[in-house]
Amino acid sequence: MNRHGLLIILGAALLAATGGMALAQPFPAKPIRLILPYPPGGGTDTISRPFVRKMAENIGQQVLIDNRGGAGGNIGMEVAARAAPDGYTVVMGLTAQLAVNPALFPKIPYDPLKDFEPIMMFANGGYLLVAHPSLPVKNAAELIAIAKRRPGELLYASSGNGSGGHLASELFNVMAGIRTSHVPYKGGGQALVDTAAGQTQLLFTPPISSAGQVASGRLRALGVSTTKRISSMPQLPTIAESGVPGYDSGVWYAMLAPRGTPPAIISRLHEEFRKVLADPAYRDFLVKSGIEPEGGSPEELARYIRSELVKWARVVKEANIKMD
Repeated sequence: MNRHGLLIILGAALLAATGGMALAQPFPAKPIRLILPYPPGGGTDTISRPFVRKMAENIGQQVLIDNRGGAGGNIGMEVAARAAPDGYTVVMGLTAQLAVNPALFPKIPYDPLKDFEPIMMFANGGYLLVAHPSLPVKNAAELIAIAKRRPGELLYASSGNGSGGHLASELFNVMAGIRTSHVPYKGGGQALVDTAAGQTQLLFTPPISSAGQVASGRLRALGVSTTKRISSMPQLPTIAESGVPGYDSGVWYAMLAPRGTPPAIISRLHEEFRKVLADPAYRDFLVKSGIEPEGGSPEELARYIRSELVKWARVVKEANIKMD
């Protein structure tokens, strides 16, 4: 073999070796993108920014937030569903995108079960059921008793048709066997102000939004919408334990990857998310925001999404909820 031929063979061998080394680089070898299906500045964005900073510190790579708001979160979920399944794109889907929107919208550009690999239930943020003090009730059971005597007379506010508070209220109506009347607003702030002023009597609202009004006595907290009491208000019973057994509503946050992402990468992402949730400072931040850290396996998340799809489809149908 002449010298030229030997150089070609050695060059090819070196290229193959370095190519193999590149392919064998441990994950992650470049920045990871976290898609949020909401614009910057909202609650999802607020809890995600310290999360990505801590994760980037742990893995030695940037974790970049990509806000893709619009259409109730459907735009961001579609972007995530169409991304390369290589682990470098993940999405934080909420109750709305993964369980409610399929029932609310005639057609959505993604399938919550078929287009994603579940990674982890990240966190769960419940609502407070609050009432104006003029309503003589102290808990969910007393509210139900009055609502049954006065069907359709009590007014509940929400931040709009199809919003989390709207759906939580209708689930309460369905499970309690009562009828209250919906007053939709164009945002949660005005709904809260008008309920505190007595224009409406009832509201499902995030704890972080209503804590001041409850502390001042302008609103009375009747119960928590999730199955567990919240750490920031441990004395307040759940609605499930004070009038409506099995009631569970709130905003849950789930981490997913595009369908086809390799199991080994899903496992690594799960481990890194778990580490951040285990960080005392970040856990404390979530709890003070009225949000409970979760966790659990991908399989548990998949089962939960299926059950929530069934539950919210029933609520949307029975309450005849239509998008404007």
